[in-house]
Amino acid sequence: MIYHYLTAALSFAACTSAKMYFKEDFNDENWRSRWTVPTQWKSESEMGEWKWTAGEWYGDADDKGIQTSEDARFYGISAKLDEPFTNSDRDLVLQMSVKHEQKLDCGGAYIKLLGDMDQSSFGGDTPYQVMFGPDVCGPSNRKTHVIFNYPPKDDNLLIKEQVKCETDQKSHLYTLVVKPDHTFEVLIDMKSVRQGTLEDNWDFLEPKEIKDPSVSKPADWVDAKKIPDPEDVKPEGYDDIPAEIPDPDAEMPEDWDEEEDGAWEAPMIDNPEYKGPWKPRMIDNPEYKGEWKHPMIPNPDYVEDPDLHVRCKDCTHIGFELWQVTAGTLFDDIILTDSLEEAKEYADATFFKKIDGEKEMFDEIEQKKKEEAAKIAEENKAVEDDEYDDEDHDEL
Repeated sequence: MIYHYLTAALSFAACTSAKMYFKEDFNDENWRSRWTVPTQWKSESEMGEWKWTAGEWYGDADDKGIQTSEDARFYGISAKLDEPFTNSDRDLVLQMSVKHEQKLDCGGAYIKLLGDMDQSSFGGDTPYQVMFGPDVCGPSNRKTHVIFNYPPKDDNLLIKEQVKCETDQKSHLYTLVVKPDHTFEVLIDMKSVRQGTLEDNWDFLEPKEIKDPSVSKPADWVDAKKIPDPEDVKPEGYDDIPAEIPDPDAEMPEDWDEEEDGAWEAPMIDNPEYKGPWKPRMIDNPEYKGEWKHPMIPNPDYVEDPDLHVRCKDCTHIGFELWQVTAGTLFDDIILTDSLEEAKEYADATFFKKIDGEKEMFDEIEQKKKEEAAKIAEENKAVEDDEYDDEDHDEL
């Protein structure tokens, strides 16, 4: 009983001590006053317009988000955090929902965390600290970006092994968690799809060990497992066997005229007796020493980073900077907090509250499309049949 009480108390304490640095559900008309579209990044003709909408299918018509609305355009928009965020002694939890209504063929759908910046010129070259979210371009490039800027290398580092993303036309929830113990987790629809250590999954640090530069493979090292059998001898007459022979079952055609057509020759076929160029059989090499392995030594350039988990240092802004070939991606329910429990509660109150209704509406729309397509196909077939009957009548 005491154990359950303590567990509940700790859970409550964790939740009440959680701090939210940003939250946006786009459900009021004043959302535009909180967000800034850059005017100094691209020309007006290159920039696409953000549409405030619940989309074509939804769980609640009043629950809106922002959606890309013009094909082959750049999209930029950013907002200030409630206060600067540094995750030195706390979790970093970034979460948003993404819905590709357009059957996305090529385009980004990721969000960025940034330090202080000029929002009017926010764009692809603006330095950022975290980039997270789905990116699709063709059938072979479908991933969830998890990119961290690492100042010691002055580089934006991609996760080593790609993380999957969802590509259907319904809403999905993307969550990134970075912990002070130098671990991370990526969740989609609150199901873990990748987790591990920061050091193992990004090239933040130099390798702990390197090959000993003072050692090389001995010149007499034998690493051939097999050798030709010195006692194996090519059989007599082996090279006299032709690769092809005349087909013994072929017969000269009855209408073949040797005076006009020349001497008839049977077509050639593969010789079943031919076994290819002779090679001696292979046997185990008695001198084989195994695969040589380069000795490893500690890397003198390896240095641990106690702040490896600090992927947000004085983050002050959040934003989208995208290119989409086909528009139609809708973003909603964005949160930046230091508690996964807080993010889960927010998801329960927003994302999970509406996805069942959205799926039901989507399925109904798809069913109507199928029925309409079948009806059109049937009508077209009837027209073709009538035209065919008219042609037959004209011939009579």
